[in-house]
Amino acid sequence: MASLNFAKYYNLILSVSVATCLCFLAVTPSVAQNFDRWETVMQEFERLDSENNYPPESIFFTGSSSIRMWSILDEDMQPYSVIQRGFGGSNIRDILHFADRYIGVHDFRALVLFVANDITGNVNEDLAPEELRSLFEEFIYTIRDFNSNAPIFIIEITPTNSRWDVWPNTREANAHIAMLCDQHENVVFIPTSDLFLDSHGKPIPVLFLDDQLHLNEDGYNLWADRIRSYMDPVLLN
Repeated sequence: MASLNFAKYYNLILSVSVATCLCFLAVTPSVAQNFDRWETVMQEFERLDSENNYPPESIFFTGSSSIRMWSILDEDMQPYSVIQRGFGGSNIRDILHFADRYIGVHDFRALVLFVANDITGNVNEDLAPEELRSLFEEFIYTIRDFNSNAPIFIIEITPTNSRWDVWPNTREANAHIAMLCDQHENVVFIPTSDLFLDSHGKPIPVLFLDDQLHLNEDGYNLWADRIRSYMDPVLLN
């Protein structure tokens, strides 16, 4: 898979952080999710489904606000057709909870996931990296229940100035997810952190909106090119 070299790199990260991660797991609280807050969003998705006829060769994009705010996704992904289903503020638990309702109702050629709200700096809600890995694996199995053959592309969680304090945990979670992708057939990890870090290893402010969390146009241009560089060899093969 295209993620192999990055997976080897990430394995080095994991090799020096397992003990820390296990300790964190032992104290991570189980937080009840408020799934009701997404009811309006789900109804909007259902409205879009009723008003549009998406071809079965579409690529299904889902995740949090970076997917929702990608205003020219259709253009960036040409000639592919896309189904855009991002909901801002969502995390992997939200996506899993509603997957039957908004993903499983579609036929699709491939699926792309980017979700970045499970490690935000909230000590009462953040997941440990290994917990996040388990949920991403559950996501893979869920998608396989819907579509056993579609390639799954998982985009690396982006380093940002607004969440820089938790980047070590996020980087470790990315390492787990990269290794997970290599363990599953037809699942590809798309590394992107190198695009958004400068020569000193810090986030590049001019690639983000003023909130230093979401990508601006320049950031999306880099993101789109990287995603296409991993998707096209698989889908055009």
